[in-house]
Amino acid sequence: MATPSTPHVKLNDAVSIPILGYGTGTAWYKSAGDTAINRGLVESIKTAIRLGYRHLDGAEVYGTEAELGAAIQESGLPREELIVTTKVSTNVADIPGAIDQSLKKLQLDYVDLYLIHQPFFAQSDSDLQSAWAAMEEVQRSGKAKAIGVSNYLRSHLEATLQTATIPPAINQIEFHPYLQHGDLLEFQREKGIKTASYSPLTPATRAQGGPVDATVSALAKKYYVSEGDVLLRWSIDRGDVSVTTSSKESRLQEYLRVLKFELTPEEVDTISRLGQEKHYRAFWGKKFAEDDRS
Repeated sequence: MATPSTPHVKLNDAVSIPILGYGTGTAWYKSAGDTAINRGLVESIKTAIRLGYRHLDGAEVYGTEAELGAAIQESGLPREELIVTTKVSTNVADIPGAIDQSLKKLQLDYVDLYLIHQPFFAQSDSDLQSAWAAMEEVQRSGKAKAIGVSNYLRSHLEATLQTATIPPAINQIEFHPYLQHGDLLEFQREKGIKTASYSPLTPATRAQGGPVDATVSALAKKYYVSEGDVLLRWSIDRGDVSVTTSSKESRLQEYLRVLKFELTPEEVDTISRLGQEKHYRAFWGKKFAEDDRS
């Protein structure tokens, strides 16, 4: 199969990232203290690179930065051809130290995108603002080309933007038809903050039997793709970037089909409308005091 050319999204600071990324969390997540190299993950990342994935997503809390670094080194691909993301969470109180630890594990001099993984460390707006100031210093140091956040709601972004001199380039959130976040995406567009979605296949994996199933199934038949492809395409068409993963080469090849077809605006709207009939959050549910189903 010829490798499709992956379109890129330009962030607010001129960094350009592919709209489809390969993630090293979820199924690959390692328990705390597990320092053994997972060769299965290393080989899976190398397979993704060989198939054409150039956007690789990691995080310190996944415990998989060493595998990501090993795969990058073993791939033989020039560093500048890859977009590498990692995130700070466990060591958010010391962001300058955290990026140094991550870079050591990744065997890299810089990451393309560095994110605050979640806002729940903060006891006040000033905590969010102090952490963001530290992120800005990381970018100025050259250790991250772009900086952003993950799992932030509008209130977290508003607090951050009050004192930011460099606005977040992106907010990586769980996003699928059953979790559309109200006006968050519109707010981010107004502020020049791109959206990256994770768990885009949730309606077909964790939340089957919902109101979008029949439509997604019909569209899969129409475009000769899988239901997962339709959901992934919807996520990209609604947002900007989508991150997914699999240990199976056939599944990784399948996901690349989303680069070869597009849903019509009407089809995107239909899935969005039907998705509003059900609310489902797979991650961080107990942490969110706000109801984000609207």
